[in-house]
Amino acid sequence: MMLRKHGAHLCFSPMIHAQLFVTDATYRRTALSTCLDDRPLVVQFCANDPVILLNACQLVENFCDGVDLNLGCPQLIAKRGRYGAYLQEDLKLICEMVTLLHSRSRLPLSCKIRILQDINETVAYARALVKAGACMLTVHGRTREQRGPNTGLADWYAMRAIVSAVDVPVLANGNIQLPGDVDRCLEITGASAIMSAEGILSNPYLFEKRHEVNWTAAREYLDFAERYESTISAVRAHLFRICHH
Repeated sequence: MMLRKHGAHLCFSPMIHAQLFVTDATYRRTALSTCLDDRPLVVQFCANDPVILLNACQLVENFCDGVDLNLGCPQLIAKRGRYGAYLQEDLKLICEMVTLLHSRSRLPLSCKIRILQDINETVAYARALVKAGACMLTVHGRTREQRGPNTGLADWYAMRAIVSAVDVPVLANGNIQLPGDVDRCLEITGASAIMSAEGILSNPYLFEKRHEVNWTAAREYLDFAERYESTISAVRAHLFRICHH
């Protein structure tokens, strides 16, 4: 809610495990916390089963404005669970999930992907998702292998190739750390909008193209945390990111 006040036009939930969301009521209560003012909102799921994903989407139809299939998570837990970026070799399964949601869900579906090693394969991947029914793409400009100490820089020019190749809105993600990065990324990629996942945690005023001293951001965050009854673990994590920037 703080980010909405400071320039975010659309917000995504954290990645939610679709199977656990469908089968575990306790997980369902804790994984998605929202309110009436938290709109427009996209709920992001990871999944590897079309029916499970559809069931998860049906559970959130009254609480959000769209759903997103996470095909970009590079963490090892995603590799063990066979979801996120570790599904990208199984394009048939991915397209089955997208097609089923496009035909059966009341909510529009977007997909978040990472670039592949080959740009032509990446463009073909993006086109296949759009053909299957994705109405929007978020492209993280790093490969699956670019994580941890090997993170490196996101490739804005690869994102530009995808923007030019599809006829749906594309959100550019990666390298958005400083206020000036927003305009530079939009200019180079031609994307419809910018997504920030990491940089904005440290500087919640990023989309207003300004900085504030750490304690100003921390105090404002605590006001929002109290108002919306955030969990202690969430408060601790957010304050750590703000204060260690």
